[in-house]
Amino acid sequence: MHIAIIMDGNGRWALQRGLPRHEGHHAGADTVDRIVEAAVRNGVGTLTLYAFSADNWRRPEEEVRGLLKLLRRYLLSQTRRCIENSIRLNVIGRRDRLDPSLIRAIESSESLTAQCSGMHLRLAVDYSSQQSLMAVAAAALHTATLGADRETFLRALAQVNHSTPAAAEVDLLIRTGGEQRLSDFLLFELAYAELYFSDRLWPDFSEQDFRLALSAFAKRERRFGRVRSHDAEVAGRV
Repeated sequence: MHIAIIMDGNGRWALQRGLPRHEGHHAGADTVDRIVEAAVRNGVGTLTLYAFSADNWRRPEEEVRGLLKLLRRYLLSQTRRCIENSIRLNVIGRRDRLDPSLIRAIESSESLTAQCSGMHLRLAVDYSSQQSLMAVAAAALHTATLGADRETFLRALAQVNHSTPAAAEVDLLIRTGGEQRLSDFLLFELAYAELYFSDRLWPDFSEQDFRLALSAFAKRERRFGRVRSHDAEVAGRV
């Protein structure tokens, strides 16, 4: 099972408490720890977290620096825990705009966890689904692969985004913070995903909230363009 999460609401959580926005991001990092552990306990195969979008560069420079510094600190502090729990860590998205020290931290974490065989944890950083799709399409024009099958296209997307290994398409998307949009996140991979929106701000999102999302997902019938199982059963009797 592949779950993707848009972790929204850090800034609002801080402002509601009269705190600077960076305090919300620090609280959100603690929630990442809780939800990663919950995902492992619930047998999730791949967990993709939207940490920093390509559009987030438009935020105030101080906030951007703080977010990327927090990411680097997370990689340095959590890589050992990933190894202990056999979690393979991978950062997807562009890297040409990141600080060299952050790139080194990313590459180190990926290398040290490369042999881990448990959950695949992907952090989307400087990520834009539209940019990724355009990059694959541009490359396809030169390699005559526009007619490739879905798996080939997914592998091409993975290569553009430094996703190692390539991840399967998303089964469930969770977005916190009350907003109901995709925000340029995994647009191709979300084609048949179930969508779950929570009003809970990300720092307040708990394991119980995560399990509620899983429970809601379990009750849904995924048809992938086919008719409902009940309709098919009735049709077969006619």
